[in-house]
Amino acid sequence: MKRGEVERARRVYERAADLLADDEHAEVLFVAFAEFEERCREVERARAVYKYALDRVPKGQAEELYRKFLAFEKQFGDREGIEDAIVGKRRFQYEDEVRKTPLNYDSWFDYIRLEESVGNKDRIREVYERAIANIPPAEEKRYWQRYIYLWINYALYEELDAKDMERTREVYSECLKLIPHKKLTFSKMWLMATQFEIRQKNLKAARRILGNAIGMAPKGKIFKRYIEIELYLGNFERCRTLYEKYIEWSPANCYAWMKYAELEKSLGETDRARSIYELAIAQSALDTPEVLWKEYLQFEIDKNEFHRTCELYERLLDRTKDLKASVGLGGEDSQSEEIKNEVSYQQQQIEQVRRCRAVFERAFEYFRTSAPELKEERAMLLEEWLNKEVSFGHLGDVTLVQKKAPRKVKRKRPVPSEDGSTTAYEEYMDYIFPDEVALAPNLKILEAAYKWKKQKTDDTDDD
Repeated sequence: MKRGEVERARRVYERAADLLADDEHAEVLFVAFAEFEERCREVERARAVYKYALDRVPKGQAEELYRKFLAFEKQFGDREGIEDAIVGKRRFQYEDEVRKTPLNYDSWFDYIRLEESVGNKDRIREVYERAIANIPPAEEKRYWQRYIYLWINYALYEELDAKDMERTREVYSECLKLIPHKKLTFSKMWLMATQFEIRQKNLKAARRILGNAIGMAPKGKIFKRYIEIELYLGNFERCRTLYEKYIEWSPANCYAWMKYAELEKSLGETDRARSIYELAIAQSALDTPEVLWKEYLQFEIDKNEFHRTCELYERLLDRTKDLKASVGLGGEDSQSEEIKNEVSYQQQQIEQVRRCRAVFERAFEYFRTSAPELKEERAMLLEEWLNKEVSFGHLGDVTLVQKKAPRKVKRKRPVPSEDGSTTAYEEYMDYIFPDEVALAPNLKILEAAYKWKKQKTDDTDDD
């Protein structure tokens, strides 16, 4: 260089680059080569050296090289060149991150977004493939939740951006094979694969995917979507088969029972719908039995089957002794259909009132004897009973209820603290029923006797 032998110096650099490209200090050589070309005003040659070096030098050893290249582009490059340099620097940073922590899927997502912004298909696919190769270390859902979105994004990229449907199908297929369905599964992945096949108008493949899902890892979402598809296509027999499998898999699921009955109702199959409801309420365990009973009762009411409705209320009352069931049964008995056509209207009304009153009396007796601690519920029952007697008009007897009505009393009770001591009191509303007042004198006598006995015992101990 000092003697002006530029070409000879360049040949020396080129030979050194060929021989020492894999050396651990190659970065220093390439930077010197590029700076030599800069001094010779050979901008394009310098750029070519930088790019060649960045492709050859390992990313972990190219930090100074990236910094020099970015400075070079800012000085000599156009907008596109500067952007390429910036992308290269960020690519270097992401490569460093994923090399250090390959299971940090957020770093992979950032890296993929960078490559997608550049738009090089081969690079994008390469990063996706490298990312999904980092399988979570344990078969636990918390490790897989972020990982599975790499597959989802990969499939969406192939379908929407790359427009490669065969590769999209392969991505979904490989992902579903990889997931350990016996330990965990992802309904979202099954459903996305299904939707993809439907968009390709491949109904047979969509059904096969959903069938595999039900066979390998059944989930409520899978059943619901499969039934929606078949219902939309008008395949009611398939829907029935799917509902039967749904219920077989989850017999305590009231939603499945109710939707199955709803299907039969929409098809006008009243007897089938009633049979489904009967099978449902016969289950030993249900997740929301109150909703199921309500639906069944409403079904019979809509069909004007008042006798069946009353029987249902009776069965519900025998099972739960619930306040709402008691009130509901009383309401149905008061509104039931005509008993016999030959009986006069007046006699029908009297009979309905009697039956309604009998239900309220049964419920009141239950709360009084079997659940005396449920005073508020007993008071609410009497309030409903009173309203019903008023609605009966001249046939009603409000005094029958009023003499059972409780007296409200405001009381105080201790509020225990964390250490078990009592430092505060709270007010609450108590109900004193007439039958309790009758027992009160006897209770007071027993209480006084107990106090006297305790005092006598204490005096004896003092002696």
